[in-house]
Amino acid sequence: MADITRTARITGRVQGVAYRAWVRGQAGKFGLGGWVRNCDDGAVMALFHGPEAQVEAMITACWSGPVAASVRNVETGSGTPPTEPGFHIQR
Repeated sequence: MADITRTARITGRVQGVAYRAWVRGQAGKFGLGGWVRNCDDGAVMALFHGPEAQVEAMITACWSGPVAASVRNVETGSGTPPTEPGFHIQR
């Protein structure tokens, strides 16, 4: 199965609740590359790269997040594969 790259824009109460760290941990469990970062408008943006089934599972997991999070929406799109190996929190 070929690798895919997808973006996810997560809105709701997702900043200040360790959401980025949670995403990094989950992406590691799924063996994905990419990054996650906070947006100025309070959303969190992520890019996931890897096998289609794992990327789709990660996007589904984004609806849950850590205990303190309250996800309102997850918007997805296509993305460009990351240039760095691994999964990173961008500041």
